[in-house]
Amino acid sequence: QLQLVESGGGLVQPGGSLRLSCVASGFTFSRYYINWYRRAPGKEREWVARINSQSTSTNYADSVRGRFTISRANAKNTVYLQMNSLKPEDTAVYYCAAAFLATTGMDYWGKGTLVTVSS
Repeated sequence: QLQLVESGGGLVQPGGSLRLSCVASGFTFSRYYINWYRRAPGKEREWVARINSQSTSTNYADSVRGRFTISRANAKNTVYLQMNSLKPEDTAVYYCAAAFLATTGMDYWGKGTLVTVSS
């Protein structure tokens, strides 16, 4: 059973922080790029961040660079998204997704976790 399961979402005030987790099972997690995407209400899905298999490269969308940090713990089959200085526009369902190759689309998707940034 191939699975990516996100957790850590919730309600947070603007300027606050939240850490999302994504736990993988059923595939060789350490061989895959992991991406975070998000979908805000009424909007298209947006790519947020990417990390390669050995944590030697990370990439971020302009909208989150400097505020979010992607990391992974391959021994735990887990990827994290540390979200700081949160803004209302960060409100979205956040998804993790795995890709074996950087040049192709995602192979596996989680079902998402909701982050709501509101005062």
